[in-house]
Amino acid sequence: MGSIDFTLNGAPARAEASPIERLSRVLREACGARDVKVGCDAGDCGACTVLVDGDPVCACLTAAGQAAGRRVETQSGLVSGDPLAGRLAKEFLAHGAAQCGICTPGMMVAATALLRATPRPDEAQVMDALGGVLCRCTGYRKIIEAVVAAGQPEASPEAASGAVGTSLPRLDGAAKVEGRETFGDDIAPPGTLELRVIRAPHARAGFTFGDLDAFVADTPGIVAVLTARDVPGQNSFGVIPGFQDQPVFAESEARFRGDAVAAVIANPEAMAVFDAASFPIRWEERAPVQTPEAARAEGAPLLHVDRPGNVMTGGRVQRGDAEAALARADVVVEGHFRSGFVEHAYIEPEAGLAVPREGRVEVHACTQAPVMDQEGLARVLDLPMERVRIIPTAVGGGFGSKLDLSVQPFIALAALKLGQPVRVTYSRAESMASTTKRHPSDIRLRIGATRDGRISGFDFDGTFDTGAYASWGPTVANRVPVHASGPYRIADYRAISAGIYTNNPPAGAFRGFGVPQSAIAQEVLFDELAERLGLDPLEFRLRNALDNGTPTVCGQVFSQGVGIGACLGALKPAWERERAACAVFNATASGVRRGVGLAAGWYGCGNTSLPNPSTIRAGVRADGRIALHQGAMDIGQGANTVIAQIFAEALGVPVACLDLIGPDTDLTPDAGKTSASRQTFVTGNAARLSGLALRAEILRQANAGADARLSFGAGAIEVRDGAGLHRIDLGALEPDARGYVLSAEESYDPPTLPLDNNGQGHPYAQFGYAAHLVVVEVDTALGLVRPLRFTAAHDVGRAINPLLVEGQVHGGIAQGLGMALMEEYIPGRTENLHDYLIPTIGDVPPIETLIIEEPDAHGPFGAKGLGEHVLIPTAPAILNAIRHATGARLRQVPATPDRVLAAIREANR
Repeated sequence: MGSIDFTLNGAPARAEASPIERLSRVLREACGARDVKVGCDAGDCGACTVLVDGDPVCACLTAAGQAAGRRVETQSGLVSGDPLAGRLAKEFLAHGAAQCGICTPGMMVAATALLRATPRPDEAQVMDALGGVLCRCTGYRKIIEAVVAAGQPEASPEAASGAVGTSLPRLDGAAKVEGRETFGDDIAPPGTLELRVIRAPHARAGFTFGDLDAFVADTPGIVAVLTARDVPGQNSFGVIPGFQDQPVFAESEARFRGDAVAAVIANPEAMAVFDAASFPIRWEERAPVQTPEAARAEGAPLLHVDRPGNVMTGGRVQRGDAEAALARADVVVEGHFRSGFVEHAYIEPEAGLAVPREGRVEVHACTQAPVMDQEGLARVLDLPMERVRIIPTAVGGGFGSKLDLSVQPFIALAALKLGQPVRVTYSRAESMASTTKRHPSDIRLRIGATRDGRISGFDFDGTFDTGAYASWGPTVANRVPVHASGPYRIADYRAISAGIYTNNPPAGAFRGFGVPQSAIAQEVLFDELAERLGLDPLEFRLRNALDNGTPTVCGQVFSQGVGIGACLGALKPAWERERAACAVFNATASGVRRGVGLAAGWYGCGNTSLPNPSTIRAGVRADGRIALHQGAMDIGQGANTVIAQIFAEALGVPVACLDLIGPDTDLTPDAGKTSASRQTFVTGNAARLSGLALRAEILRQANAGADARLSFGAGAIEVRDGAGLHRIDLGALEPDARGYVLSAEESYDPPTLPLDNNGQGHPYAQFGYAAHLVVVEVDTALGLVRPLRFTAAHDVGRAINPLLVEGQVHGGIAQGLGMALMEEYIPGRTENLHDYLIPTIGDVPPIETLIIEEPDAHGPFGAKGLGEHVLIPTAPAILNAIRHATGARLRQVPATPDRVLAAIREANR
């Protein structure tokens, strides 16, 4: 330990630290530079990029001693002190280049270095300079656009009004681009006690502890150990009632590699040198079951003895007679499709802080579901819900996995036991080993068609590996059979699914809840059907597309809002152009082939045939300010901006009039979880109703007409209608218990009906629709696939904010591209971001977004959800493009070079 002197953002800095300590940790913990983010501690993600004497370096790989006597610059210092970085921040906001914001510091620091050296970079130079920084949200294209724009002559952009339909920059964007946003690891002050979870090193193992009391007493700096005996309430959690089967701490047997068995709490100095191998525990490795086939075999060990067998649950939708229809079909195609685990790979590992306060506990953590966290912790802690407060931090990417409890039970238990604040941050390896994944799938599908191109029979059987615990497995099992048809008319249909327990990591929610896996099978076989029938693949889909007034496979009939035909039709010009261009290219190319593929998808917004309410509260203070209490978690998708736009539109005021009060279980009513593409639709409707209710109360107070215009000023509201000007003196009104002189609180729950035993009913009040086209280039000697460009048509009902729509489309396509071509999580082998590959800035090609608006009667101002839909058509479109280019039939993703080569060889036999 010694003193390290350097210049930090233009000011002298001194840190007491070891010269071999990571510069990232010294900057964050000793210097308070929490705008330096840590996503991997291995130089893989680039989130910690800073400038040292003007050169970009990964601070996690730089020894603190290397900064001695040198100039260090971070995002916040650059934006406040360098006009070039300030300009870059404006462009990031204007282009929507910061979504969740966790990668933004690294991106902006690297971009500033580029702009200093190359004032007007082109796209290739930007991609080269930012290639070491990973992003999981944006799809990179908006980042490239923002950096290029920052090097161009500054224009005066039109200020967005914020009205519904305008591209208002995200309301939380300034904090992200200025380095002020606080994520899960940014809350705890230096010196806070730290927690480390002890996890199973085997897929299945029994264990016994040594003398834990002696371990604590004999190890300096360690203050406590937690095990199952320290859980006062229910030692299990989960998101689905009846399936809350994951223990906080395993009690006698660990069921997957990464299962938690204990936790150690220590001061930061002791934790910095703590070796988990010194923890007193003895493991007894046992034979695991790691495939659904093994788990279903006779005599297989039961993962959960309270359940008969290892089948967690299943789903079923049946309409008509699929077998009879297949028997009379003129053409039948079939296939066996597989996919593996896919890691969420958000750049922010799970992190949080728990603080005990007078018999209560406050938990600050990255989450997608504050009230669900509160409910789960109350059960674990054996406390009334009002004694558990969840104050979410910003979330550095979630995509479904941060719906489940992770760090929250550990730090809450520790804080209550010790009466002190306790923090935790997962390492990248721990995050990837212990948190949920996309479900591996094993799908067998047969589809028939008549000679005129009409679908005749559809028989789907899907098995999904849910891992050691249920998580969102029941939702996947129920949702897949509803969606496996795609957005098409199919009179004779049967879809069966099963979720199977194995000794693998829990599989949970991941953008699509199993639908992307089923869409691969269905859309790839559609191309094969079209080929067998001699039909154009786009024409085949249009011929079978759902329309208003036609029943879905659940028997649900929508009289309006079915936009898949419009999405497919919008692709027709690009489809014809690209097919012709590929033919010209392939006529002369050698060793490289190009192909164009398309696929479509749909997604029901919200819970499947279950209550799904959201509540929004708003109030007017005596000073004329409007407070909007909205508890919907924004995880980068822009929910807080869209909900504010909807509320402001309904009330009839500019968004600038609102003071936003974000998620906090003490301050905001329950807006439900951020999942299933529900926030724009469900919480947006609650916001619209709340805005209308508050407006109605104001008009009543003013005795004004429905078309009146509202103006909020200091201490008064002016209401102008045909009869003239009415003024409400807010100071004359009595405030309520919350301090509001006028208020409204409204809820919305989508109208659905339960499904019967054959899956018939009304599972969703609305669906969103999508169709993607992609051009790929395939190196037939190496098996490498390179997407060249996408065209994506999305029916969003009404684009509340077109800029945010484009951001979701880009990000979803990037994740779908990863699923199609490179992402495959293997427990114990790919628990980092250099062995587990996600798309980089060089992998995502240009994307043309076609926004289709088929208004939905239930949506706020006609809007539909979007987030999940985007990923669904991407992978099958890529597989269909590979088939068009090479003739190769791919039945497994990712389509890695070895699999592509094998399929090409098979096609050429």
